[in-house]
Amino acid sequence: MNSDISPAPRDPVFRALDLTARLCITVAGVQLVTLIAMFGWLVFGRYILNDTPTWVEQAALLLVVWITFLGGAAGVWNKAHLSIDFVREMMPPAVRIPLRWLAVIGVLIFAAYLAWYGVELAEKTWRRRIPMLNIAEGWRAVPMAICGALSFLYSLYHLAMLLRGQDPTEH
Repeated sequence: MNSDISPAPRDPVFRALDLTARLCITVAGVQLVTLIAMFGWLVFGRYILNDTPTWVEQAALLLVVWITFLGGAAGVWNKAHLSIDFVREMMPPAVRIPLRWLAVIGVLIFAAYLAWYGVELAEKTWRRRIPMLNIAEGWRAVPMAICGALSFLYSLYHLAMLLRGQDPTEH
């Protein structure tokens, strides 16, 4: 690998979207470390102090939702979400190219629904409180809306790449 060759500069939209995906991964990573520490405290409290912290279960459930959806959004940007690419890529170009379009449009539609219904679910559950944490139940749905909105933006960018004749899997 030649170290003199640097990658071509990316457009500002790419850099902004890439930054949001990196932010999602960073936040999810911090939350994962927090989750591990909380379970360490749970085990310590239960077996050493003989006093189980009751809030850990509810906090863990909340963190798992956030970790999953933030990671999912970043997966859409990085094209690391669940798909069966090898079947599509083995096809001749006349089939492969429309399948790429179909995949991006499918994710775009799904992301729009996810964002819309995530907001709706958050609104409908905002008045209820999460036991032991005393925060709005809607906080469990907020990451769903965020994931949908970000995935929608990422898919729009991938669609724009296809329109320019570029392969969105090569960023």
